[in-house]
Amino acid sequence: MGGSSAERDISLLSGGAVLAALLRQGVDAQRFDPAERELSALRRDNFGRVFIALHGRGGEDGTVQGALETLGLPYTGSGVMASAIAMDKWRTKLIWQAAGLPTPRYRLIDAQTDWPTLARELGLPLIVKPVREGSSLGVAKADSVAELAPAYAAAAKLDPLVMAEEFIAGDEYTVAVLEQRVLPLVRIVAPAAGYDYQNKYFTNAVRYDCPAQLAQPQAAAIGAAVLEAFRVLGCRGWGRGDLMLRPDGSFFLLEMNTVPGMTDHSLVPMAARAAGMSFDQLVLSILGGAQLG
Repeated sequence: MGGSSAERDISLLSGGAVLAALLRQGVDAQRFDPAERELSALRRDNFGRVFIALHGRGGEDGTVQGALETLGLPYTGSGVMASAIAMDKWRTKLIWQAAGLPTPRYRLIDAQTDWPTLARELGLPLIVKPVREGSSLGVAKADSVAELAPAYAAAAKLDPLVMAEEFIAGDEYTVAVLEQRVLPLVRIVAPAAGYDYQNKYFTNAVRYDCPAQLAQPQAAAIGAAVLEAFRVLGCRGWGRGDLMLRPDGSFFLLEMNTVPGMTDHSLVPMAARAAGMSFDQLVLSILGGAQLG
């Protein structure tokens, strides 16, 4: 838990909750923060496996997964390749498009982008986001051409690779996957300020409907698409796919999270509860799937 990414604070919350669950279940578990200790200490101190609760770059992008492979330590979640790809929203889209999965239209942008042309191509409003960040960090909605350049500049402070994405008007849903099983869908009803970093973790302004009130055929179709999106990226263990659902029933995949949050506001534990699984049972199930390679 912890690490040095922009999501360190959330990782500490997730890791603290996971550690408490492991200890409650009698697991000989310890806190390990790679920002404070060298990873080689994991081997030196004879740890048997690693529960990864690191969010963002350095923990969710294949970096720590590769180090643990080298150390020969089984770990939770996706492997090196899937972690690296899923952290990169652009390359994730390339794979989903090749597999025929629905995802919003987009363009990579930079300081030389012709903003009026971009607006004509994709329409307004647009979502501007850093390609390799999570927790909605650096994400902005641009309602006018004049707002595009400032939104790009803010996102570029977090990642030199920035994308503009077609705005999908509709409801936001998230779908948790646990060992190739789709958990009950969650509908996210955010306030006017949006489902941003603050509202995700530090307020009670967001309403969550779980299980989401969708007709069974529609819920099944969405679940199947997320499971396929998980599979074609090479993900394993557990994860969470985010999507937008239009009023006409069409939906569009936004991203795949390979180390989802495990805080008291987090969505995978919420979906697990709706499936009859306690937080402790969820944590033990994820840990039981730890592997190498």
